[in-house]
Amino acid sequence: MTVLPDDGLSLAAEFPDATREQWQSLVEGVLRKSGRDISGPAAEDALSTTLQDGLATRPLYTADDAPGDAGYPGFPPFTRGGRPAGGAVAGWDVRQRHTRPDPARTNEAVLSDLENGATSLWLTVGACGVPVSGLETVLDGVYLDLAPVALDAGDAFGPAARELLRLYRERGVGRQDARGTLGADPVGQLARTGRETAGSTEEAAELAALCHREYPGLRAVTVDALPYHEAGASDAQELGCSLATGVGWLRDLTAAGLSVEAACGHLEFRYAATADQFLTIAKLRAARRLWSRVAQVCGADPAAGAQRQHAVTSSVMMTRRDPWVNMLRTTVASLAAGVGGADAVTVLPFDHALGLPDAFARRIARNTSTILLEESHLGRVIDPAGGSWYVERLTDELAHAAWAWFQEIERAGGQRAALRDGLVGERLAATWEERAGQLARRREPITGVSEFPQLGQAPVERDAAPAAPAGGLPTVRRDEAYEALRARSDAHLAATGARPRVFLAALGPAAAHTARATFAASLFQAGGIEPVHDPVSVDASTAADAFTRSGATVACLCSSDALYAERAASVAEALKSAGARRVFLAGRPGEQRETYLRAGVDEFVAAGGDAVAVLTSVLDRMGVA
Repeated sequence: MTVLPDDGLSLAAEFPDATREQWQSLVEGVLRKSGRDISGPAAEDALSTTLQDGLATRPLYTADDAPGDAGYPGFPPFTRGGRPAGGAVAGWDVRQRHTRPDPARTNEAVLSDLENGATSLWLTVGACGVPVSGLETVLDGVYLDLAPVALDAGDAFGPAARELLRLYRERGVGRQDARGTLGADPVGQLARTGRETAGSTEEAAELAALCHREYPGLRAVTVDALPYHEAGASDAQELGCSLATGVGWLRDLTAAGLSVEAACGHLEFRYAATADQFLTIAKLRAARRLWSRVAQVCGADPAAGAQRQHAVTSSVMMTRRDPWVNMLRTTVASLAAGVGGADAVTVLPFDHALGLPDAFARRIARNTSTILLEESHLGRVIDPAGGSWYVERLTDELAHAAWAWFQEIERAGGQRAALRDGLVGERLAATWEERAGQLARRREPITGVSEFPQLGQAPVERDAAPAAPAGGLPTVRRDEAYEALRARSDAHLAATGARPRVFLAALGPAAAHTARATFAASLFQAGGIEPVHDPVSVDASTAADAFTRSGATVACLCSSDALYAERAASVAEALKSAGARRVFLAGRPGEQRETYLRAGVDEFVAAGGDAVAVLTSVLDRMGVA
């Protein structure tokens, strides 16, 4: 091999480094052209995007924004991964979830998954899944020494764990070969149901002690952050709740006789992965860093602070309408989970929100990880996001926000006390209320629901899933407000044979009205209101005639500002005379507002407005029950 001499040549030597001030100056020029006279750092702030938890995504990151040394993969603080090789040996554990109560049918699905790419099983057992007595049937034909099992049994975690351990013994699974988690999660049950089962903490501690003695590859306790995510928590709140729960378990397990290191080794942390890929990556990296700090403060050996993570694609982001788009959401979420360093990843099937998934949906779910691992080779890169100034800064800021929330919970007496006293519920409700406002205004768009909805799409039917635990924290979904509107439209269609309609009075040529007609059509369809578009509505008489023929009871003017000034008033008057109960105008009226209102325009709709409020009001006026 020929080694070239180091002659000190730099290909960028003749190009001086650009400064941040120079970049800000260029931004100032662009903003000035748009009528915004902002200079200096304020120009950069104007291009920032505000996130939850007081965070913001800035338009530019440089080496000056890096928070410091993130360490090495597999070493404290484990920001860059819990293992030195990351997932470079085998990638992440592809963990498929099963909730169908029928043991025989679940067994078929389990064997199919394991034969086609899944590497472990996540079984819902008890009232919300397969009965404990059906575990033997579910695992018939499964090589338990090869396929780890993660149980999710709610209040029945004790009987479910004992039944699984019995199967290990009967099938001759060696103590070193039994892997997975028994899923004891009394705190998660408290969060979901609002009640605690007497003796559950002690029973979980006994299972941890048993596994420590006899099954070193089994973890006894799950620190499940999904109840908080599913109740509307921000990423920092999800992390803070998981930290407080984990610290509570360290207290309980060490009080039962385990060392701090052994207690850490029996916890598996479960987090949600969303389609916001960078926040998901930062969340998983921050979680490992924070838990390493907890272990350090508790006096554990540094190696014991490597957090075991199970990432699950978010159920909050899954939609019931146009569920096929969920495939895109879960693909991005699983990519982010893998890049973020999750040890196990569960991709929820695209029809998860509709009931029990079918075989096709399960296949797509497991193949999502397979493609990322076997074709994109994501598992062969150690901490792919490491070194990105943006990701490192976001990780640091998220960690600080989560730590502040964790400390507040600890001051309140710990996670259990904060749940019982309502602190967690109140704070999460406030966070979700703010986010719901963003969703209502479509500032957080939902493809297929609030943007580009398809009223004519046939519904996807699935078998009903078992009822989820209730009584504690609520369960929210991004699509819930729009789903309620669409349900009203569906009921109207079933009762009358037609959906409620809105007439789009498109004024002028296509170049003038297409943009706002497209906006208005998408807006009204998000509420289940069918737009009737007449591209030849060029004056008052033709618009009134077309409105009468449309069968609609409300109308919306769509055109350019210039044509509005010429024709909007006369067309609005004609539509009202033709019987329109409500006349909208797409766009902002500016100085012509009072003129349009006097002519019969009732309301103006524009980007950033409260779409849910507008659509609810329209359906009410149409008499849609």
